[in-house]
Amino acid sequence: MSQFIEQFRRDLEECNPNQPEFQNAVIELVEAVEPLYKEDDTLAEKAVLKRLTEPDRVVSFRVTWVDDEGQYQVNRGWRVQFNQALGPYKGGLRFHPSVNESILKFLAFEQTFKNALTGLPLGGAKGGSNFDPSGRSEQEIMRFCQSFMTELYRYIGPDHDVPAGDIGVGEREIGFLFGHYLRLQNQWSGAMTGKQPSWGGSALRTEATGYGCIYFLRNVLEHRKEELEGKRILISGAGNVALHAAEKALELGAVVATLSDSDGTLCFGEKFDQDLLERLKTLKLKERGRLSELSDELEYLEGKKPWGQEGDIALPCATQNEIGEEDAQALAEADISVVCEGANMPVTPEGAKLFREAGVTRLPGKAANAGGVAVSGLEMSQDSLRLYWEPEKVDNRLQEIMRTIHQQCLNESDSKEQVDYVRCADRAAFKTVSTALLDFGAV
Repeated sequence: MSQFIEQFRRDLEECNPNQPEFQNAVIELVEAVEPLYKEDDTLAEKAVLKRLTEPDRVVSFRVTWVDDEGQYQVNRGWRVQFNQALGPYKGGLRFHPSVNESILKFLAFEQTFKNALTGLPLGGAKGGSNFDPSGRSEQEIMRFCQSFMTELYRYIGPDHDVPAGDIGVGEREIGFLFGHYLRLQNQWSGAMTGKQPSWGGSALRTEATGYGCIYFLRNVLEHRKEELEGKRILISGAGNVALHAAEKALELGAVVATLSDSDGTLCFGEKFDQDLLERLKTLKLKERGRLSELSDELEYLEGKKPWGQEGDIALPCATQNEIGEEDAQALAEADISVVCEGANMPVTPEGAKLFREAGVTRLPGKAANAGGVAVSGLEMSQDSLRLYWEPEKVDNRLQEIMRTIHQQCLNESDSKEQVDYVRCADRAAFKTVSTALLDFGAV
């Protein structure tokens, strides 16, 4: 590690103690863009990296709500508005007991650069709460969402900050949140994305992150003179991203080998087809059930991750830090050639180091899972124009955006054969955001 990065790390830890997720995300980007800093003294003179690694603001608030037993419950809510150099703040809301300020800062930081890669005029943000929707009734979730929005509405709007969904926040929660926003503001505006198409949403928004992940993977394979068809794919997670990545992979001829949830992994062998996919969508997205409910029909590995199974490509689509050093070792030993990140920062620093040493190509989330925010940006355009675009138009635009992101990575690579997608994506995004900051002066 260079003296520059070591000093930056020490300063970062001093300013952000006990925030490992945020520190790891920042250092990965700093390592990627260090050569750019050495080439251009202006970046250091204008303190661009320090400005880009400090959020514009972090809003924290109390969320009080009443459960079905009439008991008062208290949670904490946040909105991290990280950077608006390229446009209004944009990023999802996450409801999960693991949510804390470090996780939201890392997600908002990543979102800033992910949004920059899309080419759309979007800044970066993230928000959420340590509220756990699991096991809660629909009425309890509605009351929580309404209380959360009673605080959040002060900080959002179509030209300021436009939240969307994330873990624990699907179409149901977006409906409760947006409905209460309308009640408070008494005006309809595109202040949130992820809405139902019948009331201001976009076609393919639910599918976009998973579809975009597969489109990006296809671009990478085509550049390597390989085909997606016939590739055996290990997918973790069983939410929107994982299921729709599986759907698009199946459509394009790949073999979906696994899905997983927090209880274990479901292995399909050669049995994954459209009928099984529809059953899984109903089980996980509508009934909110567990994959173990299919253990009588399919091989189910209780308490296990998918990474020890036979495959060609890994798609971690669950959550951050799900692939540690041991998992990375298992994937490398199984001759996995590509790890395509459907989640945000699913690989730990130790896992990332092992992949680099083993020659495993890693496709970072800020590039590979940018499809969701890309279609969110298209939803914002449709809201502004009071138009609805047909699914084919949205899908074509999504494919174009993912193709452009891939080309940006190639443009930053010294070698067209051995592309380091992690560092190339970081550099491309950094150039876009830093240019705006330099143009703005001391802000």
